[in-house]
Amino acid sequence: MTRQELIDLIYTRRSFLCVGLDVDKNKMPEHLRNAEDGVFQFNKAIIDATIDYTVAYKPNLAFYEAMGIEGLVQLKKTMDYLHSLDKPAFTIADAKRGDIGNTSQQYAKAFLDPKGDFNFDALTIAPYMGADSVQPFTVYDNKWVILLALTSNKGAFDFQFLPVDGEKKLFEQVLETSKQWGNPDNMMYVVGATKADMLTQVRAIAPKSFLLVPGVGAQGGSLEEVCKYGLTNECGLLVNSSRGIIYASNGTDFAERAGEEARKLQQQMASVLK
Repeated sequence: MTRQELIDLIYTRRSFLCVGLDVDKNKMPEHLRNAEDGVFQFNKAIIDATIDYTVAYKPNLAFYEAMGIEGLVQLKKTMDYLHSLDKPAFTIADAKRGDIGNTSQQYAKAFLDPKGDFNFDALTIAPYMGADSVQPFTVYDNKWVILLALTSNKGAFDFQFLPVDGEKKLFEQVLETSKQWGNPDNMMYVVGATKADMLTQVRAIAPKSFLLVPGVGAQGGSLEEVCKYGLTNECGLLVNSSRGIIYASNGTDFAERAGEEARKLQQQMASVLK
């Protein structure tokens, strides 16, 4: 999906919501936990209930890898279903990969190659190892790197706010340096919703880049604050909600409740986009 296609989708659906498909069998409705293809059936129901209110889906790979081979099969079925829909959606592999060049090439092939099993639009990347670990992910046309910049976890303060070159923080250096590796057409940044007040500093360095913003909902991030500091005239945001949507209910009405929660966020986003 190109940048313009993503922008058009946002304004068509009047939403910049990303639904995180972080499937934990212990939190799934009981009738699906031991069902054949239960994870896929859960994801399919969530997608069907939310597709009109969202523009993106973000499976967290750890939840699928933890299930072994069967988890990857369920992930492939989920991606095949998303690719089969008449209604498009931007797809993000939340894998946080990043390694030496030849290893990164294989990660990129695994998740981004159009001829591969998954064919995601984007992949989250850890920048710690520098340029040669990130650039292999930028070789596929109309695919995206989503670079970790400023995360919402408590441990973010261990490294990301360390001073570099005077008063500049490490996360600001990551933003500045990474602009040499990509551009706003193929590189986004992760900025946690619980750090919304820092978005002014992020926007000063990356004014046109899309930001993937996790942490709205169960983690306590504020959509209003994120929009106040991070919105651009092209939107420039993908705001993720996972648990608050997919686990709104663990009963047989789980999909209906997920749709309701997605619709609530979409209505707020539609108001902002006006």
